[in-house]
Amino acid sequence: MHSTLPAVSETGARLIRSARGWWFLGGGGCALLRPEQVTPEGVPRPSAERYLRKAGLYTAPPYRVYALTVLTSTDCNLGCDYCFQNTGQDPAGGSRPPRIRHARLTSETIGAVLDFTRRRMADADLDRLSLLLFGGEPLLNPRGARELLARAADLGLAGAAMTSNATLLTPLIAKELNAAGLGSVQVTFDGDREEHDRIRVRRSGGGTFDRITANLARATEATTLRWQLRVNVSHRSRPGMDELVDRLAERLDPTRCSLYFAMVGDVGVGYRNDLLHNGTLAADFTRWYAAALDRGFSVPRPSAHTPCQSCSFRDGRYGAVISADGTLSSCWDTAGRPEWQVGTLDDGYLPDEQAEGRWVSCGDLYRQSEEAAALTAFQDQVDAALLDRLNAAGRL
Repeated sequence: MHSTLPAVSETGARLIRSARGWWFLGGGGCALLRPEQVTPEGVPRPSAERYLRKAGLYTAPPYRVYALTVLTSTDCNLGCDYCFQNTGQDPAGGSRPPRIRHARLTSETIGAVLDFTRRRMADADLDRLSLLLFGGEPLLNPRGARELLARAADLGLAGAAMTSNATLLTPLIAKELNAAGLGSVQVTFDGDREEHDRIRVRRSGGGTFDRITANLARATEATTLRWQLRVNVSHRSRPGMDELVDRLAERLDPTRCSLYFAMVGDVGVGYRNDLLHNGTLAADFTRWYAAALDRGFSVPRPSAHTPCQSCSFRDGRYGAVISADGTLSSCWDTAGRPEWQVGTLDDGYLPDEQAEGRWVSCGDLYRQSEEAAALTAFQDQVDAALLDRLNAAGRL
């Protein structure tokens, strides 16, 4: 039934040098090429390219599920100063930066969300749904999160995840969401406890590290949920990063957790990350990933640059991002911001000429002070070392 869907373009393929040769990362997977299989210019030789194509590594299979992101609440109980949903810094210098406007998902809007999604899935000839609960902080509206999960089952819910700060995640809420279909939760840390508690603070004041790790530990005992631990890297969080990996391994069950490191970017809210994408930082990332693997965490495998289902295709063809008030955005980066709205559930997407300038993709709003070549070289160095290690451990 999916034969009419276009395959992902091969233009996102990557070829990166490693200590053992060259890693080819395509939409269909990865392969390690010997040095002699690649030209001095970094291009696979004809025989290597034929092998890669025959193995199906250049082209990814068509999309099998519809990707839906829904904000259950645009409010947040934390006041992180780098958040892309802030509209500026706290003028008083505290932990209450101004944010996107308030909206809360209701039963009526859930019905409209699912009706809209059903039509989009039919247009794409897809009968399975991948759902992401997003915010703000989605657990400021746990009832809406539960109801959305339960009602989404009628659309063939193949998997559901949530992005949460986990400060409000009680064992009861975790059990209810898990029973309704939630399978995983992404939670962010900003360095070890001392650094984290200076950065990831409640709007009412006070750190969150101990509360988050305690909540995750209790929810692990009560559910089958898995945890995707995102670690934000900045000049403020970097000092305690080695200790963080050890502490998380002590407090959590690493076999239920994946862990990855991500640079904090400048999204124009008055925050600047002073770290540069250089060889020294790449060596740090490599060391942190090695420590995570040694302690039993899983880590995301580096991949090709494949299109995002939500923001890479116009008109919600394979995915949609919907705010709690029923407005449509092209990407979660812009959800809940009126100036980036590209439609509504009632009226559908704006015509192309009206959406022009509002349709953005993941990362488009990040302001980079470095050349693109430096960013690419940094990522390639980190990914090559990680792939070498995963391959040596038999985990590819």
